[in-house]
Formats: sequence, C-alpha cells, structure tokens
Amino acid sequence: MKLFLATILITFMAAIAQGQTMITGKVSNQKKEPLQSASIHIKESGTGTTTDSAGNFKIIVPEKGSKSLIISCVGYEPKSVLVHPEDAALQIVIILRDEAKVLGDVVVMSAGTFIASDKAKGASLTPMDAVTVAGTGGDVANSMRALPGVQQVGESEGLFVRGGTSDEAKQFIDGVAFPNPNYASVPGIMQPARVNPFLFKGILFNTGGYSALYGDALSSALILETVDLPEKSEASLHLFPTSQGLGFQHLAKNKQTSMGVTLNYSNAGIFYNKIVKQAAGYFHGPEYISSDFNFRVKTSKTGILKFYANYGYNNTGLGQADIDSIDLESSFQTKGNNLYSNLSYRESLRNNWKIDAAVSYNYSSQDIEKSLHNAENEKILINRYPFSEKNGSYTSKHNFLNSKVVLSKRFKGRQTLRFGAEYIHQDVTNSLSEPNVEGRSAYIEDATAMFAETDLQLNRKLAARIGLRSEQSSLLQQINITPRVSVAYKLSEKNQLSLAYGIFYQKPLSEYLLQNKRLNFSKATHYIINYQRNASNRFLRAELFYKAYKNLISTDSAIGNNGDGYAKGFELFFRDKRSVRDLDYWVSYSYLDTKRKFMNYPYQLNPTYATPHTFSLAVKRFFPALNFMANAAYWFTTGRPYYNIKTESDGRPVIQYSGTTKNYQSLNVSFAYLFNISKKWKDFSGIGFGMNNVLGTKQVFGYNFSYDGNNKTPVTLPATRFYYIGFFMSLGTDRRDDIINQNL
Repeated sequence: MKLFLATILITFMAAIAQGQTMITGKVSNQKKEPLQSASIHIKESGTGTTTDSAGNFKIIVPEKGSKSLIISCVGYEPKSVLVHPEDAALQIVIILRDEAKVLGDVVVMSAGTFIASDKAKGASLTPMDAVTVAGTGGDVANSMRALPGVQQVGESEGLFVRGGTSDEAKQFIDGVAFPNPNYASVPGIMQPARVNPFLFKGILFNTGGYSALYGDALSSALILETVDLPEKSEASLHLFPTSQGLGFQHLAKNKQTSMGVTLNYSNAGIFYNKIVKQAAGYFHGPEYISSDFNFRVKTSKTGILKFYANYGYNNTGLGQADIDSIDLESSFQTKGNNLYSNLSYRESLRNNWKIDAAVSYNYSSQDIEKSLHNAENEKILINRYPFSEKNGSYTSKHNFLNSKVVLSKRFKGRQTLRFGAEYIHQDVTNSLSEPNVEGRSAYIEDATAMFAETDLQLNRKLAARIGLRSEQSSLLQQINITPRVSVAYKLSEKNQLSLAYGIFYQKPLSEYLLQNKRLNFSKATHYIINYQRNASNRFLRAELFYKAYKNLISTDSAIGNNGDGYAKGFELFFRDKRSVRDLDYWVSYSYLDTKRKFMNYPYQLNPTYATPHTFSLAVKRFFPALNFMANAAYWFTTGRPYYNIKTESDGRPVIQYSGTTKNYQSLNVSFAYLFNISKKWKDFSGIGFGMNNVLGTKQVFGYNFSYDGNNKTPVTLPATRFYYIGFFMSLGTDRRDDIINQNL
C-alpha cells in the first residue's frame, strides 16, 4: 500500500512539473442560472473537475495544442468546447441547454420500471453505474440487487424480486430470451454471469408490470440492449488472480461494420483458493472458460444488423462432511458447455414505421455427479435412503430457440402502436443413473405468442400504455390472454404519479415438465402505484405493490399446480448527485410481506429466500486530479426463515423444525487507479483492488438438515471475505470519459 501511494504521489508531481495552464470558466443554463456539480473534463484524459455552487470551475490543461472540454450536467444536453492555451487570460462562459424542455412530457413505463440508459441518466442507473457497484463482480444482474425490490440471496445466483424465485425473473438480449445468464448452479454458492457487462448500452429492469412484448416471467424482466457500432477500434486485457482475459474490437475505416472477439479464463483453484482458505472443500476449480464473438453492420442510415455469440465451459467439484453420517464425505461435481447466439435487425421504414427482429439459439449440456466417500477417499455405495440418492450421475441437454418480430408505427402527438409475434422451441432431455435407478425423460415444446401495445399521449400531463398478449403452448395445450396497462400523470414539471396492472403467466421449469407433462401455467397478477420526483441531480422514487399468485408448482404429494400465495410491500429509492460535491450515492429500502404454498410447503409460508426489510447504500466518488475511483456498498437485511420439512409415511409434508437466521449485513469496497502507459498506444489502464464483506460478518443464509432432523449445518459464504487486485488495460479507447461522466 505504501508503494502504491508513493506511485500516485510521484505521478501527480510529475504531471504538475510539465508545462500547464489554468483555464477558468462558468457554467449556467439558458436562464443564466449557475449549475452546481456540472462535470468538466478534458476529452480522452483523466483530468477533470466540477463546478461550485456559483457554477465556477478551474481546470489545468497542457500548454501545447488545443483541447476539447466536455461539459455535462444531469438534466442538460452535454456540450463540447475547444480551448486554447491563450484562453487562460479569459473566463469561459458555457451555457447548457435544458434537456427537460425536450423530454419534459409525462413518461410511460415508470411504475415497476428502472431505466438505465443515456436518456435516463441521473434518473436511475446507467450501465457503467451498474457494473461499478462495489462487490457485484461486474455482473449486471447482481448490480440490480442494489435497487429496491430485490432480495440479498448470497447462496444462489439470479434475481429474487418481490417474493418471486430467481426462475421467475427472466433476462432478454435485444428483445429475445437469454435462458442461461449464469453458469450452472452449485449448491450454496453463487455462480458468475456469462456475458461481458460492457456489451450493453441500455438496461431496463422491470420489477413488475412489464411490457406485453415480453412473457414467461411471473416476477420481473431484465431487458438488455447491446451496443451498436463501437466508437473506435480497441483491444483489452485484464489480469487478476482469479480471472484473466483479452479481446479486441475492430471498427472498419468506413465505420459501417465492426467485429470483436474476447476470451476469458478463470480458475480460483490454481492460486486464489490456496491463499484464501475456503469452507467449501473444492477438489476442482471453480473453473470457467468464456469466449464471445460479435459482428455488426450498418445496413442503411437507420438500419443495423448485429450478431453475438457466447461459449462457456464450467467445471466445479467440491466435497464436504456428509450431514447424515459421522465419517463419510459427500462430493458434488458439475461440468458442462453452453452456447448462446443472437442475431438482431433494426430498421426505420417509410411513414414512421420501424421493424425490430431477432432470433436467439441456446444449447446447453450439463453433467452432474454425486458420490459418497469414506475416510480413505474411496467411493462407497449404501443402498438405504437417504444414502442411496447420494451416488449417481445426471445429464441434461437443452436446445432453446426464440424468434420475435415487432413492427411499430409512430403517429403525430407521440402516439405509438406496436404489434408482433414470437415463437419458442425447446427440446429437453434428462438422463439419470443411480445404483438402483436408470431413467431417461424428454419433451419437445413449441410455443407461440402474439402481442399488441399502444402508447397514448392524451396530453402533456397524462399518458397511457395499453397492451394485450396471447400465449399458446403445444405441450400444455393451453392459451392465455394477458392484459397489461400502465398510466402516468405528471403532477408538475418534476413530479409524476404512475399506475400499472398486468397479468403474467409462466411455464413450469423443465425439471417438473420432465416428470409431469400435464401441468398448467403459473399465474401472477400485479398491481403497482408509483411516485417519482426528478429534480436536478436528485431522484426520489416510492412504490407500493401487490401480487397475487395462482397455480404455483407444488410437490407436497405429487407434482402439480396446487400452490398459491401473495406478495405486497413498499419500496423507496433516493439518489443524490448534488448535495455533496463530487459524490454520488443512492439509498434503497424495501419492505416485503409475502407467503406462498409451493414446492413441498404444507401451507402458505414465508419463502426461505425472502426477508421483510432490506436496506442498501451505494457510494461512488471519482477523484479526477488523482485519476482515482472509490466505491462502497452496504447491505442490511433482517433474518430469513428456514424450515425442515419432512414427509410422513402417508405422503403428507410436516414442518419438523423452523426458525429465522440472524440479521445479514455486508460492506464491500472497491478502488481503481487509472493511468496511461503510453500516449502512442492511446491506452486506458488501471489497477483495481477491493474486498467484499469488509466487516467479516458471518453471513448465514439458511440451514441444511439431516434426514432425521437431529443435525443441521449453516449455509454460509465459501470464505468470510473475498479479495481481488489486478491490472486492466484498454488500447485505442480511453474509457476515462465514461467513468467521469457517470460518476460526477
């Protein structure tokens, strides 16, 4: 650490020693009102500052040559100003245009929705905001856990939204489904995401009441939009103890096509797990290989064709003391392959028509092997229950195809009509091999959907989105009609009230359909009331919701749709980029009251993944003069329920033990020092380091029980803390501009 701080000091002093000049200026709006906390920085440089309460700023620029100053402020259109060394004798006056005058009408889709894109900057989270939340590992979905409505489930990947399971929150890329966003599940250990977060330019996180264009999700939809053409050609490299990767992105000279490839490898078992001891007894990995390829071509001034493919390999093996015996060990190993591809096309047609079309294909193959071992690590077979189910192998293969076409027509007065169709094909095979059981099951599913949706701008204060979706399943032999409505009323220039209602259906998971093909759709009905205030770098959002569940999957006696339940609550989100200079923070609070009868629950219970109170705080600061970025995130939740449910001889489930875990809290920090290795390379480099669970809290997510109920073991983190430090570099594109823009 001393060496690192000395390096920063020497670099900073060397920069001061170079020929420099001071530029002063003032930033105001069109009403000549000063703008506080506006961001000013030199393009493709780490040098930057912000305005004071009077709108004034000072910035040091090199004396040689002219430089571009980028000025931005939330709620205003960004501006670029060319400055020269002789401008040091002047005070530059910069006037920013009020973006609110362009986007001042009421906005639909507020209830239940968080928008993260350049257009919504300051109102919610941008992609850069999302991936720099401390402790999320650059996983876009994990970053959404810093928002209200999402539970902090540390032992499993995915989003648990408003009382729903992670399987009820689906992800979409460029309009079509992304069925396996994370690597294959390992009991009690969260798995990482498959895709690069910088692939996306827009994030739409619907915690409820989402559009009729999407389906097959009871709780929420995370809608991701990939970037179009990159601004420049670039190459990237990162070297961390647990992960290494490289890639390049080439933009053609005519700026009409681009191509990119990346390769990443991660194996914590080689080095990291030997330094930081793990509670889980890993005998392999966790090992992950990820490679992706993209190709993009502009077909016209308004049209673009994009192709993206991702391949992933995983291999994780771990062993632990068997809970049902004294001297035996249970081992679990999973390894497999996953290939995802996505082809999308977008074009503006004549007379304000537009077409969006996409098709995705996903193939996954996963092998799981479980076994019992004695003290000499020899595999042993015991034919009585529950030991008989602890030896065996399982293989699953899944082919998934999703295609969608959306046509939209924009009319005068900001009225829009969208309609289209969707097709999904699934081919699933599962094989089981246990000492006394051999089996194979399979099914083929063809599902279709049709949808229509209209945006009605009734006046500047009142707008509505009305949609209808029809879904049909060949396997379930059912047709569903689902209405969805959102209404928004603008109370004033900075305040808005929104309402949303919708019905949502979801097919059972393949693991249940393989055992019972006569199941029904599960159903959820959403009711949402939303208030939000967006006033110059401060954003407040409050939301009430209620969800009613029907036909949930239950396994109490046989696999069926006997489950039901509800979820209701209140959520609060506040983001402030104004009160403290150079500081960006947001606070999130959720209250959740939910009960379900599903799975093997004998009656409606609080789910084991849900807790009534969840609080989070995310803080970010970028220090332009030092090229240094610091982030912190803190979570607190009340305890989660746990149960030991035992099946009686007559098949009835009975709760043998129940309780609540202790309160959960976690403090995560991350830092990055940014620099350039060579001006000729035009690189953006840095050293990143951080720590999860700084306080060393023993986090208990639940308990595993022995078959007789006499023993229980806590489900905890593999290690109390997680550390990382490493080097990253991008050649050709200086991403300092992104970081400064998103953090000031």
